[in-house]
Amino acid sequence: MVRVFSLLALAMALVLSGCASRVDYGDAQARETVTADFGSTDLQMIATKMVDDMMVFPPIVEMTRDRRPVLFVDRIKNKTSEHIDTESVTDTIQSKLINSGKFRFVDMSVVDRVREQLEYQQDSGMVDQASAAQMGRQIGAEFMLYGNLSSIVKRDDSTKDVYYKLTLKLLNIQSGILEWSGEQEIRKTPKRHLVACRNTPATGQGARSH
Repeated sequence: MVRVFSLLALAMALVLSGCASRVDYGDAQARETVTADFGSTDLQMIATKMVDDMMVFPPIVEMTRDRRPVLFVDRIKNKTSEHIDTESVTDTIQSKLINSGKFRFVDMSVVDRVREQLEYQQDSGMVDQASAAQMGRQIGAEFMLYGNLSSIVKRDDSTKDVYYKLTLKLLNIQSGILEWSGEQEIRKTPKRHLVACRNTPATGQGARSH
């Protein structure tokens, strides 16, 4: 009887160990083809293409030849029917522009916290005024980068077609002149195969600037 219980316990242990979950690390840059929804591959591709497009636009090349203009980025507006973290798209584009070495940025998302820190340094009596940051010394942004992410979805019984378009614009704050505008497009068409019942997404993209 003891032998029977021992065998049962061993069998249960093997079953439980076989059902244990395992987490594997994947390549963050690898193409994601799980669904037709906006995903990490789209974010990386659309941000890279848009920044590359902007950096080769002749007036931008001339503008950044001898200096680094100051920009601020307004959060990209999500005009799709999906829940998309457009802050992540905005951050990726901003990071790529900063790392290009051609621009400097002011971060409008931390204005309130910066103001609190300046007031603390000036008014708390806790900070040596010789090293305290001064009010009214910040550099104003010269340009605003802003845009929209939109989509069109069409489907029938076997096919779903999703078209995404990211539009970015660079506005001169002083003059109100639009210095650059660019578009990046992605089309994704997953098809359900009757035999395998497996989604096979296909992607396509294109960029325009003016």
